[in-house]
Amino acid sequence: MKKIFLVTALTCLITAGSFAQKKAEAAELNCFNKWSVKFEERGAEEVKDGPYTDVIITFRQGSKADCYSGKADVKDGKLLNFYITLDDGSYDKVLKVWKNNSEKDVEIINGISRTMITVHSELINVIWPNKLKPKKAAPKRAPEPADD
Repeated sequence: MKKIFLVTALTCLITAGSFAQKKAEAAELNCFNKWSVKFEERGAEEVKDGPYTDVIITFRQGSKADCYSGKADVKDGKLLNFYITLDDGSYDKVLKVWKNNSEKDVEIINGISRTMITVHSELINVIWPNKLKPKKAAPKRAPEPADD
């Protein structure tokens, strides 16, 4: 009887641990992390000065992230202003209360802006998806030997 109880308890613990691990992995794969990994793997073209209407604006707090389409202005290689695209095609400027002037002189490194932090500990980045370098071609596999 003790063995049956022990096996059942152990099975429950392993199953619960498996679900917890899957949930933790899913929490890590938010929209910002997915883009960040792509840019880290492939690199990005330089973001030149000018207006961009094809950016992604990410808002993160803890493991949760929300990503929105938007536009951004770049001058002297730094992010000036950025806006979220609304359903009607208009734009809404992102206005926050920033911690430690984190919105000043925001550099763009490898297609992603430096992280800006609000007084509510919200992390914000702007991503230039069209600056992502193309995926490199995979090596071509050699044929297997033929049975002659």
